[in-house]
Amino acid sequence: MAEQHTATEATPPSEHGGGFPPFDKGTFASQLLWLAIFFIALYLIASKLALPRVGSVIAARRKRISDDLGEAARMKDAADAAIAAYEKGLAEARARAQAMAAATRDKLNAEAEVQRKALEATLHGKLAVAEETIAAAKTAAMANVRSIAEEAAIAIVARLTGTAPSKAAAAAAVDAAIKL
Repeated sequence: MAEQHTATEATPPSEHGGGFPPFDKGTFASQLLWLAIFFIALYLIASKLALPRVGSVIAARRKRISDDLGEAARMKDAADAAIAAYEKGLAEARARAQAMAAATRDKLNAEAEVQRKALEATLHGKLAVAEETIAAAKTAAMANVRSIAEEAAIAIVARLTGTAPSKAAAAAAVDAAIKL
């Protein structure tokens, strides 16, 4: 009969090489030696090749950043100067506009004053003519009123008394009534 292996039986160490090699005490010293050799080789490669390249990239970036900051400061100064020039020009333009507005206002006020005085003079002339016309009309009306009053007085007295007074007596009575 042939021997059967079951899962519970242990396999001899010679078949699988005797366990996990990094934990094997017999090969531990050689592994440490190779670790040191590779670490030193990696360190030398990194320090001689990779680190100078990284350092030069970092230095170039620092230089570029400082140059960019310097350029930004220069541009900021230029922008501040441009803003100051703009503000100065704007203030000058406002001052000129206000001066022009004041000059125009003064000129228009002077012209309006001249026109007002001319209009007042014209109106005073027309008023004087109107007052003269009114005075003449009043005088004419008063003359008519006097004659009408005399005629009315004669008619009233004639009606009341039956006899008509003379024109001279009626004129004297009207003159006396007007003076009151």
